[in-house]
Amino acid sequence: MKHLFCCIFFLVYAFGYSQDTLVEIQNKRVKPLGYKAQIQDSLHPNKTQVRDIIKDNDLSVISEDIRLLKALPDSTKGRLQDMALARRYDSLWLEELYANDLFEQVYGSVTNMTYEPVEYEALPTDTLKARLAEINSRTPFNVVYNPALESVIKNYLKNRRTTMGKLMALSDYYFPMFEQALDSYNIPLELKYLAIVESALRPSATSRVGATGLWQFMFGTGKMFGLKVNSYVDDRSDPLKATQAACKYLQALHKRLGDWDLALAAYNSGPGNVSKAIRRSGGRINYWNIRQHLPRETAGYVPAFLATMYIFEYSKEHGFKSEGPRIPYIATDTIEVKKQIALEHVAHLTDIALAELRFLNPQYKLGIIPVVKNQHYSLRLPVDKLGIFLSNQDTIYAYATHAFNKREKPLPELNDFDKKIYYKVQRGDYLGKIAAKFGVRISQIKRWNSLRNTNLKIGKRLVIFPRKIPSVAIKNQSSKGQNTKIYTVKQGDSLWSIAQQYPGVSVTDIKKKNDLKSVKLRPGMELKIL
Repeated sequence: MKHLFCCIFFLVYAFGYSQDTLVEIQNKRVKPLGYKAQIQDSLHPNKTQVRDIIKDNDLSVISEDIRLLKALPDSTKGRLQDMALARRYDSLWLEELYANDLFEQVYGSVTNMTYEPVEYEALPTDTLKARLAEINSRTPFNVVYNPALESVIKNYLKNRRTTMGKLMALSDYYFPMFEQALDSYNIPLELKYLAIVESALRPSATSRVGATGLWQFMFGTGKMFGLKVNSYVDDRSDPLKATQAACKYLQALHKRLGDWDLALAAYNSGPGNVSKAIRRSGGRINYWNIRQHLPRETAGYVPAFLATMYIFEYSKEHGFKSEGPRIPYIATDTIEVKKQIALEHVAHLTDIALAELRFLNPQYKLGIIPVVKNQHYSLRLPVDKLGIFLSNQDTIYAYATHAFNKREKPLPELNDFDKKIYYKVQRGDYLGKIAAKFGVRISQIKRWNSLRNTNLKIGKRLVIFPRKIPSVAIKNQSSKGQNTKIYTVKQGDSLWSIAQQYPGVSVTDIKKKNDLKSVKLRPGMELKIL
């Protein structure tokens, strides 16, 4: 018995000594403050470097609350590296997606829609009729077969497969958000497809008439439903706020019109145009019976919505598979900022791709989150980065302050326009060009000059409160190149429809060649086509 007791005592002592030795070895491996610390967050398998000392010229800020987590097993480290690589791929995907012209493609397909028969053997008419009937049985929308709808569906499947595939990738993030909001207002969940027709799921999308965001709110309509716009922030591009406003607007339209198809048409063209179409049709209230009396764009609007609904509902049957980024909406959360900070500062210090941050926070027009009295602005981050941000927020804010102070030019003050100039409209000018020249927005020029539309007369004097003064050294590029053509914009033209007339020319090519900052066009404008 005595020998057994001694053996147990020896084993306990040896185990305790080994643990103390292991801790000592691990502590030796941990570098003191002043080095880059590896912080691992168990919420998401990804490695992130956070600086606990920031040295930038004369700035040296020491974070007081950085905790090093225990080393994880090798198998877990392997998974961390794998997910970090996946995140880099996701970032590249986002940058590619943001560089494309999904919005212009979708917008162009709606405004220039034709209803001629389309040959598409993979979808027989009888099959389509059966599937539409099945959708109609479970939705309040009037999903009934007709040749026009068949034409749109088959055209999308045949000619827009790449576009639809990318939209499905984006829907992986946005649809859960939409469904939650739609359900809270007790309105059909199928309305989530409306955002595809409106904006191609691009929060920064801006139409030719100035409608902005996922749900394409005009400035006045957005203001009616609580969406604010200032120099830094556009709530119309805030996915959450804009979705809430869209739910309220759609609910109000349905209450007034009593039909969801008509509510969709009214969302696009306004309830006044729908009322006029009903009168002109002799009192008919079925959308398909009043469609010919609606504006051209609205006439293609509901068919585009129904076609999108069909393709998404039967995506597997048509071979669509989302290849979108692994950024589930439920895997993100927000934090209210305490000091002014730029997205690039957060990206630099928390090792998040800037493209990912812009994707999650599209409402910040300049990439800067301001701090304004009685206003609450938040930063949306992946959940695995929230703890890192909170644990090191003093360091991050200090870095941001230092970076702002280093800038040669002062930041634009919120709604602070104190220098007024007068600009004389010249031949070839349009609001987008003038706005870009002085660093302001088209909506601001319209407001300062009480303009109801974008039409300008040569010689007209415009009041401008410039953010920047254009250099006199800037010269217009010559358009006399051998391969350059001049196209004069006509009524109803869009960049998409113009690009279709020139093989090998994209919307992006036209915008770059003509230094266009938006897709807005004015009849009579001359565009250089390369």
